[in-house]
Amino acid sequence: MKRKFVFTLLYCLLLPLIGFSQNSEVDSLKRELQNHKSRDTTRVNLLYDLAFSLYNKDVDLTNQYIDEGESISEELDYTKGKANILSLKGILESRKSNYKVGLNYFKESLKLFESINDKRGIASSYNSIGVNHLLRSNNNEALNYLEKALKLYQDLGDKEQLVAGYLNIGNIYAKTGAYPKAISYYKKTLKLSKEINHEYGTPYALNGLGHIYSDQGNYHQALEYYHQAYIYKEKLGDTLGMSNALNSLGNNYRSIDKLDKSLEYHKKSIHLAELIEYKDLIAVNKGNIGHIYKEKKAYNKALEYINESLELSREINDLGQITNCLYSIGEINLLLKEPKKARESFEKSIELSLENNNRYSLAVNYLGIAESYYDEDEFQKALSYTLKGKKIADELNLLEGKNKASELLSTIYENLGNYKKALQEHKKFKTLSDSLFSKDNIKKLSELEYEYKYKQALDSANIRELKLTKTVLTTSQDLAKSKRNLFLGVIAFLVSAIILGGIIFSLKLRHQKAKTQNIAIEQKLLRSQMTPHFIFNSLSVLQGMILNKENKKSVFYLSKFSKLLRITLENSRDKLVPLKQELEAVNNYLELQNLEDNQSYNYTILVDKTIDEELFKIPPMLIQPFIENAIEHAFEDRKENRKIDIQLKYIKEELICTIEDNGIGIEAQNSHKRKDKKSLATTITSERLKMLSKDFNINGSVKIEDRKHYNEQGTIVTLVIPYKKDIA
Repeated sequence: MKRKFVFTLLYCLLLPLIGFSQNSEVDSLKRELQNHKSRDTTRVNLLYDLAFSLYNKDVDLTNQYIDEGESISEELDYTKGKANILSLKGILESRKSNYKVGLNYFKESLKLFESINDKRGIASSYNSIGVNHLLRSNNNEALNYLEKALKLYQDLGDKEQLVAGYLNIGNIYAKTGAYPKAISYYKKTLKLSKEINHEYGTPYALNGLGHIYSDQGNYHQALEYYHQAYIYKEKLGDTLGMSNALNSLGNNYRSIDKLDKSLEYHKKSIHLAELIEYKDLIAVNKGNIGHIYKEKKAYNKALEYINESLELSREINDLGQITNCLYSIGEINLLLKEPKKARESFEKSIELSLENNNRYSLAVNYLGIAESYYDEDEFQKALSYTLKGKKIADELNLLEGKNKASELLSTIYENLGNYKKALQEHKKFKTLSDSLFSKDNIKKLSELEYEYKYKQALDSANIRELKLTKTVLTTSQDLAKSKRNLFLGVIAFLVSAIILGGIIFSLKLRHQKAKTQNIAIEQKLLRSQMTPHFIFNSLSVLQGMILNKENKKSVFYLSKFSKLLRITLENSRDKLVPLKQELEAVNNYLELQNLEDNQSYNYTILVDKTIDEELFKIPPMLIQPFIENAIEHAFEDRKENRKIDIQLKYIKEELICTIEDNGIGIEAQNSHKRKDKKSLATTITSERLKMLSKDFNINGSVKIEDRKHYNEQGTIVTLVIPYKKDIA
């Protein structure tokens, strides 16, 4: 069973915002500190304010200010000063993913603020404790403390801290899948940030919105938000924010299948995270790199990175990332045909998901366990877990989850002999697959739209550059017109010739690209669906069998029909499939045709011993269109002794497939057809073979002949198929 079901898990919205300060304040604070030399409470407050303003940018200088402030506070027994310093120490420890140490500092700070009834300090401590829990995915505890902090900040009318409060609560809702609430809080953050000219609130809210739009499949909009967020953070010199934005961009590019670009962004993110010793973000990036290698089918490399992420996450007790890593390990073990190992990982992930009330994770892990039991033919157990996962997927409206559940239920019910439910679930699966197909198209269109806008921006820059060049040239001509006319004329001619040549080359390139894209789209459509005529006929035949009460025959026919549809859908998503898999689809197609009462064929599929069907990989749906063509057109005058012979040979490093029939022959077929009617399958396949030949750097062609030229009856199609051969 091929696994098409892949979730892109939300890897921790890393926005550990305790509070913010404006850049303009820093210089002013430094001047005040230089002018105030006395070791009193005023100097302690200045040292704290400076340290707080710089902790995102300069850790060494921050620690220097903290040490001096702590020393003076102890000398003076200044409670508020000691509480502020403890709070900032907690922030720095949390930055290094030492969450337990950080939490202890925050709790000590809270006690001191409570002892002097400092409401602003109490609110700050609540906020800090809430963010600490948020980073460890203790979502319920985080929400409790952050809402307490928000209430106090509202009472105090502190708009700057309200920005941080709105943002952090938005992060919790985003992590738990409550997107409408998350978007509401992010928009509050943006509105208030704009109102008070807040530097940090805007980029982090943009980053959060980017995560949500990415999850919803709107990758173009997500990219816009991520890039805006990165530009803001780069201007602010916010190393952690830049690292987080790069991680987000990496995830988004992986979602649109740009794996190498995604890998580049994640490595840049790790580099910045290492500079500030932020283990949490290092772990997240390593997990995401593992997903990239999984999609490249380098499973051992993927496991290596995900296990590194898991080890680091356990070291810092990041429950959310641990949950994600365990699910990912289970997913890869399913792909490696290790269902028992996979199940162990899914079960551990479920324990943590229940603890954190992460229902999204519960859904995918239940379906993962269902797959592991299915692979072991434990269909009743597989059914139980599939229904659990489906229930949550339906409640959260997870399209991919519902699609996977219906696919599993269809095959499970079929194996349990409940063909009625199998058919019902298969219909749901087909409907959901069509929705996902549309979603994939939207994703691709979003990507193309983004690239088009980027190209427009570049073109605008080029136009401005050309205008500037023209201005410079005009000025130069005015300065020395009499001496340079001839020289400039020659230059103008050469420049014009170069530009004209460039335009002609560009137009040719665009024309060729458009032609290639059109052919690729047509072929995608041909590969991704069975012929409507064939499906209609098959369902009609099935209806006839049911009406005639041919129960066994109708069940067998339905089984073959659904299997053929499934293989066709699976093959349509891959650029290459094993030769064995393609021949299985062909065999199923011919078996179905032979079950109809009004027609039957003697057919053979012969494969030379020199061909290993597992090692040879070919483009899907190359052979079947010609067989379908033979069945529909070759036997108009022949009702008996109808033969179709398929043979594959490997000669001089060419994979050759011949399809022979004993029908009326291609020339007779063409004479019966209207002159303006052409075979779409034959035309597109011929164009496709030309493209594949260039892509694979291997000869590919199709030749159709009438067998009467060899004193025989019928048609022979000779396909030279481009291929790739795995090393045994």
